[in-house]
Amino acid sequence: MKRFLIPVLSVLVLLIGGVGTAEAGRTRPGTLVTGSAASAALGEDLQYTAYLPDGYESGADRYPVLYLLHGRGDSMTAWTTIKSTLDDLIQAKKIPPLIAILPDAPWSDRGSWYVDSQYQSGKRVETALTGDLVKAVDATYRTAPIRQARLVGGYSMGGAGALRFALAHPDLFSAAIVLSPAVYTPLPPADSSARDYGAYGVGDKLFDDQRYQDLNYPALLAESDPDLPVQLFIAVGDDEWANPDPADARHDLDFESEALYNAARRAPGVSAQMRILDGGHDWSVWAPAFAQAIQYLGPTLSTVPPQPLSGSLLGTAGIDWAGGIASAGGDAYTVGFAASASVDGQAYHGKLDAVVTRPGSWTTQFGTAGDERLYGVVAQADGGVLVAGYTKGDLDGQHAGNAADDAFVASLDASGTIRWITQFGAAGVADRAYGLAASADGGAYVTGYTKGALDSTNAGDKDTFLARVGPTGRLQWVRQLGGTGEDKAFAVTAGTSDVYVAGTAGSPLPGTTGLGGYDGFVARYTDSGTLSWVKAVGGSADDRLDGITVSGGYAVATGTANGDLIAVSFSSNGSERWTTTVDSGAADGGVAVVARSDGGVDVVGYTRGRVTVAAGGADVLRVRLSAKGAVLAKSQFGSPRDEVVDAFAEPNLFAAAAGDRLLVSGLTYASSPSGDLFASLSP
Repeated sequence: MKRFLIPVLSVLVLLIGGVGTAEAGRTRPGTLVTGSAASAALGEDLQYTAYLPDGYESGADRYPVLYLLHGRGDSMTAWTTIKSTLDDLIQAKKIPPLIAILPDAPWSDRGSWYVDSQYQSGKRVETALTGDLVKAVDATYRTAPIRQARLVGGYSMGGAGALRFALAHPDLFSAAIVLSPAVYTPLPPADSSARDYGAYGVGDKLFDDQRYQDLNYPALLAESDPDLPVQLFIAVGDDEWANPDPADARHDLDFESEALYNAARRAPGVSAQMRILDGGHDWSVWAPAFAQAIQYLGPTLSTVPPQPLSGSLLGTAGIDWAGGIASAGGDAYTVGFAASASVDGQAYHGKLDAVVTRPGSWTTQFGTAGDERLYGVVAQADGGVLVAGYTKGDLDGQHAGNAADDAFVASLDASGTIRWITQFGAAGVADRAYGLAASADGGAYVTGYTKGALDSTNAGDKDTFLARVGPTGRLQWVRQLGGTGEDKAFAVTAGTSDVYVAGTAGSPLPGTTGLGGYDGFVARYTDSGTLSWVKAVGGSADDRLDGITVSGGYAVATGTANGDLIAVSFSSNGSERWTTTVDSGAADGGVAVVARSDGGVDVVGYTRGRVTVAAGGADVLRVRLSAKGAVLAKSQFGSPRDEVVDAFAEPNLFAAAAGDRLLVSGLTYASSPSGDLFASLSP
């Protein structure tokens, strides 16, 4: 007997036990109906069963669609065994209401492998299902005809078909459920029924090696498009067919499925999950695997497209890093970034240069033969800006021979002319400025870390620092704070008579108790540099705070704690007012926080999950909070590639107020593998 031929009797038994078994009143059941679609590719109608969720007939909503492909020798009735699973999960709101289409595939003696056969009696099955069927379903039912609303799944031969459909047609399908897929590399074993029915035949040849390899997943993965990302959920039983020929052991389905998983997750634009379940090549595996898969992929379906990355795209052909944004009045803004080439015809100095530009008005590029990075841009009352970062050279002309990181602050006037640059640091060690805030007199507060002693002895490894720079660029004072571990400050904000710093600490800072791993922290200083208090923030994992502001007289910081976005508010006396978290189920983090006139804040960060509609890898996440920390609105936007999170897993994002609107600038890989920056102005 050939492998993967499932006896029809076993399917009928499953149907009797699987359809309509939900207790009355517990679950509102969907409806199974049959239909047909004309197919020019086949020259005949194709038949299907449709699952319509409860409420479909009486409503007007549009629904995502799940296409389910049966195995070799089976029919469209096989998949109806999961009807009660869909009913239960929709009722429990674990997946969105959806339409499921179960096509029948009788061609090639039910061994079509869902491909376009070139055998003498073969059929164009792939073209029929991905073209004629999809169009007919969209015309017949209230679907959303976008890739984000389509998911394809299958088991055995159908698993191979689902894999091919998702990888070969990513414009149609955003994800695939791939159960016990009958896929083999480089060629099927001698006893595989993939060789027997002409699916991979050419002319009068029943099976053609080259045709099989042309259609198989290694060829598809080699051509994967990161701009059309695909998610795969692969599952297989631990007791599926074991080939009796030791030479073919590599073709056991658990081995082949693991090989698929490892290949898929290395392909650009393809993400994959892998599960090994207890059971064989039957519904003892496929039923629970489907339940896991649909709960993982179902929530990613959306009947509306993702919100795209908007605004201007800036940068060079080389490496670029976002470095800050500030309002210049109206719709105008000033952006800072680090660039690895000349920008707007400016002189290039080597490696990474600091660039400050007011698009449509002026661009200023400055640097040394070493690296310069910017980590903050703030507006000044006279139309100029302050910027801060670090340099590996002699940026101010007073540090000859410097090759270590030094912090710097620079002032530019309203036309982009540099008024002054102040560079400082401990000799021979790293000092980096990561946060910048304007002071009331036209000067600045700057924060970051030092590996040396800027104010006193170093407590160990890296210490945080807070520095005050006067309006003419004179360094007025530096305060150093650290524990025995690695400590970094990432953000600073100035209140009426106080200054707040936020960051991360590798060991407890003086006056705090460690929470576990790296802790986020908030520190309050007076405007003259006296430390008032320090508070640890986070959980048992590694945590950090990346942004801080003062809104309504209270400090509000944001970052990541236990893998979730966190926002926390403190009174001036150090008492915690509220903590709010946002958890998408994936990695989330706050990076910047902007005060609003109503005492609330806008938090801007990133998510690798689905808060509204996911666009790709890491998306920009925006959360509006009330003055009491209540979530008022959430949105996410981006490209199919990563935004905000860089190759070192460090966030690279900045935000600022522009009246009642919000300016956001950050790193994007939307158009370049080396990174550009986007700048946008949103409501």
